[in-house]
Amino acid sequence: MSIQTVESRRHRVVVIGSGFGGLFGAQALKRADVDVTLIARTTHHLFQPLLYQVATGILSVGDIAPATRLVLRKQKNTQVLLGDVLEVDLEAKTVTSRLLERETVTEFDSLIVAAGAGQSYFGNDHFAEFAPGMKTIDDALELRGRILGAFEQAELSHDPEERARLLTFVVVGAGPTGVELAGQIAELAHRTLNGAFRSIDSRESRVILLDGAPAVLPVYGGKLSEKAAARLEKLGIEIQLNAMVTDVDVDGLVVKEKDGTERRIDSQCKVWSAGVQASPLGKQLAAQSGAEIDRAGRVHVNPDLSLPGYPNVYVIGDMMSLDNLPGLAQVAMQGGKYAAKQIKATVAGESPETRHPFKYFDKGSMATISRFSAVAKVGKLEISGFIGWVAWLVIHLMYLVGFRSKFSTILSWTVSFLGRGRAQMASTEQQVFARNAIDLLQDYERAKDAGLIGDPLAVSTGEEREKAG
Repeated sequence: MSIQTVESRRHRVVVIGSGFGGLFGAQALKRADVDVTLIARTTHHLFQPLLYQVATGILSVGDIAPATRLVLRKQKNTQVLLGDVLEVDLEAKTVTSRLLERETVTEFDSLIVAAGAGQSYFGNDHFAEFAPGMKTIDDALELRGRILGAFEQAELSHDPEERARLLTFVVVGAGPTGVELAGQIAELAHRTLNGAFRSIDSRESRVILLDGAPAVLPVYGGKLSEKAAARLEKLGIEIQLNAMVTDVDVDGLVVKEKDGTERRIDSQCKVWSAGVQASPLGKQLAAQSGAEIDRAGRVHVNPDLSLPGYPNVYVIGDMMSLDNLPGLAQVAMQGGKYAAKQIKATVAGESPETRHPFKYFDKGSMATISRFSAVAKVGKLEISGFIGWVAWLVIHLMYLVGFRSKFSTILSWTVSFLGRGRAQMASTEQQVFARNAIDLLQDYERAKDAGLIGDPLAVSTGEEREKAG
């Protein structure tokens, strides 16, 4: 009689997303007796809080977006796969992802879903064509091209009205991203580009910060919001609150006031930072588990961050809804580490019933207004001005991945904040229009699938595009 030996396999963990939650979760499993597969739609880990500095020429892409594969190359139990996750089957315990035309099915025993969130236009997705968001590297590079391109076009124009439109920059959303971006556009115009043109004075640019809320940085509230607004106004930024954007086109946008009246702002360069929408994967997970989702598409999870009925599936970061936790990097980091800890406990034989609930340790939040000025709130402690700015520098350096990134970031900050220069001022026409070209190509592919024949430009407008979906 022959005896067959069955080789035992290790616990398989799949992590979806290479942001703060996904990366920190994968790293926390480095020495665990598990096999980890991280699947992400990009090849990099993006330090999103500094994305606006790429858009305004302070930092390079490499400073804030190291390659995920290189970050994890010494973690021998981890494999990195590039692909856009199409489907998660909770019953079959599989994740289906696609890269170009290649589909890959990856099995799991435990799953960490950290697919993040994208920009929300509150049902007006067509706004994106004229007012890009600030969520990806592509967004930042496109925006850099739009900002610098507006100055270049204004230099060539002899029409005062056209110049005014070109030199008017509108940032929609007065949260941390909007405030930081508006401040840097103002400093770019007033300091870096001052004297660089012959036909225009870059200091005559208008920077408008719009929000439907009654205050700048409403999550901070009170004195910090007031100090932030005062600093922005000192930079020459026009703050327009209680103003809701109702329409956006290539030459400007329409704003509805609190009293219902509407007005138009002529502006070529517009940025949207007014809302977020969780990954569509949230709806899939909710449909299969019976979990509820909120208005932003975030999944209501159990106190241990797991899905109802699926103690082996964790939803973290911007995709989860629990105890009104904010969509901050720290929440995602701590959620990733917590999920990894529960997975290691499961492998060790512990029951899900013994888990302690996830507890978020609030390390505070901060936003930089301009060089030498920031606001920070840690518990009841409120800091502003230069001290807040120094704290902001230290905290952001701490969480940048890689010594090389930290070193080059310090050099770039020294040049930009102590001097007037910015090292990353190159932009191309392709960066500005690449997204629209890709959308056009996708329209063409849908048109072919629908049986339409003709030039791809034919589906960009009119009945053909409507038929193409």
